[in-house]
Amino acid sequence: MPAVETLAARHHESAAQKFESGLSIMPSLKTMIIGCADPRVDPVFVLGLKSGEAAVIRNVGGRVTPGALREMALLQEVARAHGAQPGNGFDLIVLHHTDCGITSLGRHPDLLAGYFGIEEAALPAKAVHDPRAAVAVDVALLRASPRLPSDWRVSGLVYNVHTGDIEVIVPPGSDAISFPHRTVPAQSTAPRATPDHG
Repeated sequence: MPAVETLAARHHESAAQKFESGLSIMPSLKTMIIGCADPRVDPVFVLGLKSGEAAVIRNVGGRVTPGALREMALLQEVARAHGAQPGNGFDLIVLHHTDCGITSLGRHPDLLAGYFGIEEAALPAKAVHDPRAAVAVDVALLRASPRLPSDWRVSGLVYNVHTGDIEVIVPPGSDAISFPHRTVPAQSTAPRATPDHG
């Protein structure tokens, strides 16, 4: 059976119980999430999101690219068109994960450089092979971006696809490069023993 038929059938079975009318175009948690397109890392399940709580952008690696920044800028204009001002009190969460497929693209520096809009020589600074360093790099980039309101709270998380745990790599307001590790269980999984990160 084609996937579209399977998914449409699931929708008809669950829509009557889960559909919520009257949701605002603005996220109720005043939150935007940028995460990876990997099917194991759906923010709805990893973070326990409910309908209407967050705006979500997903791409390869959950990385802050020129394209992602343009989407964020467009979403701000959409909000303003609806009479909202997504400024003070708004959270922007960068969600990376372990075992990310982007790490397999190291043999294709031309593709990665084009994706990030940089020269190949600058790729090491993107820390593609280390999700913890990469999320810190992206948080720093967002905090320095003139396209985003300066009062947005930007933070960075890493989800472990093998344990179901989330590490808060860069808490809101902290230094995006020199950071402590703090691990919390993902919302979609039962609590597990916290691994020792040394």
